[in-house]
Amino acid sequence: MVAKFDGFELNPIHEGDAWKTCDFVVANADRLKRYFPKTLEQNLNPTLSKLFVDKHVKGFQNKETFLFTLKYSETRELAGLIYLKELDWHKKQGEFAYCIGYPFEGKGLTSKAVSALTKYAFETLELKTIQIIVNKSNPSSIKVALNNNFEWQCTLEKEFTPTGEQPMDMELYERYKY
Repeated sequence: MVAKFDGFELNPIHEGDAWKTCDFVVANADRLKRYFPKTLEQNLNPTLSKLFVDKHVKGFQNKETFLFTLKYSETRELAGLIYLKELDWHKKQGEFAYCIGYPFEGKGLTSKAVSALTKYAFETLELKTIQIIVNKSNPSSIKVALNNNFEWQCTLEKEFTPTGEQPMDMELYERYKY
């Protein structure tokens, strides 16, 4: 376990998470379709979720991508997913991407998870820079960045193209290990 707070646990994804991941993604499909289209398409049924989880367990072991689950301790319900991705071990840099389920939004859980994972990234993985890239239309995600002392760096023009949409400008926030 990476962290525990407010009755929730933050853990690396593991083989037993496939059904929970499928349930979470399907229940939050509308929320995930714009910014997490690959996560959505890879978890539309339990068989796909098993492949998704297996891939991310291997990615974790190989230090390619780290995927963490945020679960409600009492029921084991999956409340959110937090990625540490786009790892550049030469620069010692990575990027967070996160999603929280509808029933758990607005409780500060994502901010607390990012706080714990920032500490993990700096202390355990020895990264020096963590990024969060968000669109201005997502004030909750910007709030997570600001709550965790990430500082706005610049606007990345046409950085992200949602499925079936035009490219979007994104805002880059960074935090450095001091």
